[in-house]
Amino acid sequence: MNTNDLTMAKRLAQVASDLQQQRTGHAPKAVTVVLGDDTLVVTLHEALTAAERALSATPDGAAQVQKFHRELFANASEELRQEIKRITGRDVCEAAAEVDPATGAVVHVFTTGTMVQVFQLSAAAAAESGIQASVPL
Repeated sequence: MNTNDLTMAKRLAQVASDLQQQRTGHAPKAVTVVLGDDTLVVTLHEALTAAERALSATPDGAAQVQKFHRELFANASEELRQEIKRITGRDVCEAAAEVDPATGAVVHVFTTGTMVQVFQLSAAAAAESGIQASVPL
């Protein structure tokens, strides 16, 4: 990742964290941004509130939390899309969100039309990859 990409990744991480705080009242513990040729993946670490974590203890509750965050993303991601355009100079063609209730991670994926498969690795493996910008907040 070159210096310009790293700067963009840090700016994107801060914007994602700020918007999460505005939308939910809870800021993530950290944000990881992976910026590829046509793909941007933003992971908000420990982004769920204490109530959402408690609700996620049951399968039905976890499904409710996932549904809520998908709908929140679908209805409130326009500002984030605009910020991505401002920072990267590129339009977002597609976007999706996924929540892992067990870890509290919320993953946002933005693409320009490519198929994306996202795998969240354990903390040790992710730290060794060297292809991401992680911003503790």
